[in-house]
Amino acid sequence: MATSKAPALILTAFSQTWAYLYLTLEIHNMTPKPTSLTTPMQSYPPEGAFLPKELLAQVRQRFLHVDICPYSGKRIFFENAGGSLTLASVVTRGAEVAGIPDNEHRDNPASRAMSEIVAAGREDLATFFGASSGVIFGGESGTECLFRVIRAAALSAEAGGSIVSSAVEHPATFDATAQWARRTERDWIEVPFDVDTGRVTAAHYADCVRPDTRIATILHTSPVTGMSMDIAEIAQAIRAVAPECMIIVDGIQHAPHGFLAVDEYGVDAYVISPYKAYCRFNNGYAWLSSRLSVVEHDRLSGKPADAWELGSRDPSALVGVSMMVDYLDWLGTHFADVASRRARLLAAGQAMQAHERALVYRLLHGGMTLPGLCDYPGLHLIGPADAPQREGVVSFAVEGVDAKHIVAELGERGIRVHARSDDVFSGNILRPLGLKAVTRISLAHYNSTEEIDACLGALAEVLPRP
Repeated sequence: MATSKAPALILTAFSQTWAYLYLTLEIHNMTPKPTSLTTPMQSYPPEGAFLPKELLAQVRQRFLHVDICPYSGKRIFFENAGGSLTLASVVTRGAEVAGIPDNEHRDNPASRAMSEIVAAGREDLATFFGASSGVIFGGESGTECLFRVIRAAALSAEAGGSIVSSAVEHPATFDATAQWARRTERDWIEVPFDVDTGRVTAAHYADCVRPDTRIATILHTSPVTGMSMDIAEIAQAIRAVAPECMIIVDGIQHAPHGFLAVDEYGVDAYVISPYKAYCRFNNGYAWLSSRLSVVEHDRLSGKPADAWELGSRDPSALVGVSMMVDYLDWLGTHFADVASRRARLLAAGQAMQAHERALVYRLLHGGMTLPGLCDYPGLHLIGPADAPQREGVVSFAVEGVDAKHIVAELGERGIRVHARSDDVFSGNILRPLGLKAVTRISLAHYNSTEEIDACLGALAEVLPRP
């Protein structure tokens, strides 16, 4: 990986008007092809493996408000699917940069420093995405990026045909595809998901995609069922029927639970929201394939065809991304002695997945004298207990007990969780499951076994006894 200073050299080679775009393109040219998903840095048992206690302590020290909420006092944070804890470095460094008034592309040292920060953030995003080509742009949020990309794809695609989306998806794609199918007078096809596994598969898509399918969306990981999908396999099934289909992926929930590898997915867009990956609210990023990046879309007329960003970038947001990638890089050094920054991110992601899997296993099956969720009668767990596709989320319903009551009772005991209901955000997922609401416990790699045991102890007081 080239150093973060290299992209700044471009500023001397091109006019300031064009430097902004060329920074993006040059970053992609410098990014090495990601390590293959088929070459894991380390193997882990199916039930996962906890991070070493000393390392976990160091991890927790790097985050803000790990076990204390400034508004309610001591608490355990199991609401990570709603937004992760934030790295202290993201806030500290972001505040330093946010105070600089200078914009990019001016002839002064502060402006040049801001350009270097933006360029470094773009390079780090490319490394995080695992992207060696294409374009990355930022927007208000991941949801806004998805709506914008789907709109552009729908307006530029050949007339007629269909747009495909799965019922397991977040409204960011589920609603956007329905709206743009209606507005462009196309068929909107809803792909069902397996209510027993909480997943949608390549076979489900193969049954719904047609040769004239123009756009298909895929959810990488569900924040409700907690299950991840096989993106590459689904994309392959779509292209077997509709080779020119634009495939757009919502990766918002998956991003903090492992690693990304867009070079290997065979898709046209992949979107994340950094607030779920240890950064700030109010920014999202989309990676676009070379062909999708040049479809007609909102842009300034004088900009190149693959320029997507409108207006000045926030350097403090991009420096936050760099702080996040630096953190993952640091974590990866404990599991892989390699020179490649990208390879260290892969090693960190695999270790994070293993730790979360071990936490989930303890939550479901208990430990010592504590019963796990699977021990409670009348408890309906979303998806198979030990499914390897589960990523840090356990959602359940208990017969005769309201999900919001469980959330409130756990909150009284210092355990912060959330209820997902049949509403604008989760109704399309819960209705096929036949559920009005579920309690969701969502974990991250900075959570500990002690926190799981405290949660199990609180659940023993709240749920009907096993």
